Amino acid sequence: MRVVLAEDLFLLRDGLVRLLQAHGFEIAAAVESGPELAAALAELDPDVAVVDVRLPPTHTDEGLQCALDARRQRPGLPVLVLSQHVEQLYARELLADGSGGVGYLLKDRVFDAEQFVDAVRRVAAGGTAMDPQVIQQLLARRSGDDRPPARLTPREREVLELMAQGRSNAAIAGKLVVTERAIAKHTANIFAKLGLEVSDDDNRRVLAVLAYLDHGR
Repeated sequence: MRVVLAEDLFLLRDGLVRLLQAHGFEIAAAVESGPELAAALAELDPDVAVVDVRLPPTHTDEGLQCALDARRQRPGLPVLVLSQHVEQLYARELLADGSGGVGYLLKDRVFDAEQFVDAVRRVAAGGTAMDPQVIQQLLARRSGDDRPPARLTPREREVLELMAQGRSNAAIAGKLVVTERAIAKHTANIFAKLGLEVSDDDNRRVLAVLAYLDHGR
């Protein structure tokens, strides 16, 4: 599995390279700036891009914008974004096209090697890996009104949050200590309340989060 990695801090970039290589990934390129990232994504056609949001020269959202541009050129390009803080706008931009593997992790998660590597693999396979703190903040913005998302029960909100993290129904059932059948019922209810057809597809599950966020704009 070929990875393009973009991180401007040398020690973190070198550590991520070593970590990914130790778990069988091939590092196609490890770069430190937006222009280098744009060139690597255009030329190397990686299986997944792991990208810091803030890269030189602007140190704003250079990394994210390069990744989004690459996804426009190659729809569905798997992208895992790393950020120091929860940036709600960036998370929404990444999710907006609803296609291909996407992930948004806080950099603190990188220090949990198993969790980080699992996230890279999940995104590369077309799934999602959203940081729990990101999802909590995104979902918190749409509580307290009478539109369809607000009619989700507290349990359904819990399930939606775990869905957005990329967990399967079985994993959600284990986390909430209920049966997988109960989670399937909650999932069906969530899709119905948000006006989405029932599906186990990963992107459909991301769309459920987007539908929740977008109602009542």
